[in-house]
Amino acid sequence: MAMTDSGTKHGPRENDLPDWAVELIALYESKASSQFILYGNVEDRLLLPGDDSVELGNLADFLMCVMLPRFDVVLSYDLGNGIRIEKGGEVFAQWPHFKENPQLPKSPRAAVEILTHYFRYCGNLRRLKGLRLQIGCIVKAAHLAIPAFPGGLSYDLNAIALLIREWTAESLLSEHPLVTFLITENLNDLHPLLVNNPRASHIKLPLPGRDDLRHCLEALTPRYRVALGEAAANFDRYAEQLCGTTLSAIEGLLRTREYQRRGLGADDLVKIKKSLVEKECSGLIEFIESKRTLDDFHGQEKTKNWLRQDIALWNRNDLAALPMGYLLCGPVGTGKTFLVECLAGEAGVPVVKLKNFRDKWVGSTEGNLEKIFRLLQALGRCFVFIDEADQALGRRDSDSGDSNVSGRIYAMIAQEMGNTANRGRIVWILASSRPDLIEIDLKRPGRIDVKIPIFPATSALEGFQLIAGLCRRRGMDIQPSHFAAVESLIPSGLTPGAAEALAVKVYRYHRTQSQSLEIIDVLRDCLVDYQNPVPSDVMNFQIQLAIREASDLDFVPPALLAWARDAEHYK
Repeated sequence: MAMTDSGTKHGPRENDLPDWAVELIALYESKASSQFILYGNVEDRLLLPGDDSVELGNLADFLMCVMLPRFDVVLSYDLGNGIRIEKGGEVFAQWPHFKENPQLPKSPRAAVEILTHYFRYCGNLRRLKGLRLQIGCIVKAAHLAIPAFPGGLSYDLNAIALLIREWTAESLLSEHPLVTFLITENLNDLHPLLVNNPRASHIKLPLPGRDDLRHCLEALTPRYRVALGEAAANFDRYAEQLCGTTLSAIEGLLRTREYQRRGLGADDLVKIKKSLVEKECSGLIEFIESKRTLDDFHGQEKTKNWLRQDIALWNRNDLAALPMGYLLCGPVGTGKTFLVECLAGEAGVPVVKLKNFRDKWVGSTEGNLEKIFRLLQALGRCFVFIDEADQALGRRDSDSGDSNVSGRIYAMIAQEMGNTANRGRIVWILASSRPDLIEIDLKRPGRIDVKIPIFPATSALEGFQLIAGLCRRRGMDIQPSHFAAVESLIPSGLTPGAAEALAVKVYRYHRTQSQSLEIIDVLRDCLVDYQNPVPSDVMNFQIQLAIREASDLDFVPPALLAWARDAEHYK
């Protein structure tokens, strides 16, 4: 179904097209809009329906052969190539200005002026002679020619944005069969005069979903018979596992496998997906892989029971009581990240860890977040983990001299975390030892429903069991009967991080200096000179914060709850 000025439909059927293309055609043919800002997954490959075979092409190819086959003239512009005549060169050549000046410009200001001049010429032909030429124009990588942040007042940049905006506002042009496409990966990268134009329609291209991936795999099977030989028996499973990847990445993988004469096996799908997605996201995210379960997390049984109940509800698709997010808070070294790994293994869903999405270039940080959010929407069910959330999430009111980047980050993340359409699909997990520094709006119910405090060991026996368990992982057997020999030396408030360091020290000392000694004697020697890496006042302060943040006091061990309620400590 191609776009035409008369409203008739040609070319591929509507059910052959992606939803975004159907929406775009409806907006144009109803004359509701003639300018479209295409954003999102615009760098991906797209299926180009054909009579005999299926080809993959870029977005410009898709627009040309699927959306614009009946247009008389199609022009394109980008910074590298300047203005190009994609279709209708003989018609364009009749323009008197072009006959006199056949060299088309490359610079943005001159190019947009020439395009505007030609569009007005075609509009005047229609008014004066009744000649209706359907004109299409594709501005590729529009954010490079008309960026959002020029680094100061730019006369030329604002003039370009105003001219392109006029393509939809000037009656001579808006009444003419003219359609323009501005292609940008992120809306935040494009000049606000264009993004905020009420007469322009925003069309978001999502990452391919399960049905899109299945269709693509089926369509490409004749071309990649070896690579997709095993997949042909169960395209649904392969498509489900590959959600979050792009068709471009899959095409590259299939080409490599076909060249190597290796089939795409079901067993390596998880590894392949992780590699493809992380590569596409340019280091913005990281998948946390874990074979651990909550059984591997020491202590805090009530917390683990609560989390298991949530997982059971999720698995039954009973979403009414499923939290939108968790806040893990507690002193440094208490195992907040480790708990996330255990939760991931228990739930059996991907955990996406947001890495350093902040960028030194103005506007790039917001663009990075847009890209991350698109990925999350495509993944299906997943946990999203933000460590050191008090530093990463930004502030509502930023006075740090960062051009209010922090404030924009806060607004974007707050909006995404509060999107109720994500309930049951995306669960946010924030971790922080200073939850008091996280904006209160980000911690409210509807964004973070469950706040889980994580504490150090509350007794010498707990601390001993923690050390013994970590030593056993390194082949050093410490028996429960050894507790009495070191009970007086076990430091109070021992965290898993500190216990890990102790276990490493015991192993090192035993392997390099004292293999003749019993392990319990080595442990005693290491405990004699032990110094807590976290000062006691800092530890106590962070414990108090965690208790105050807890959404349920059942998460707090009785010993710590009594300590917190003591007038000397709790204020």
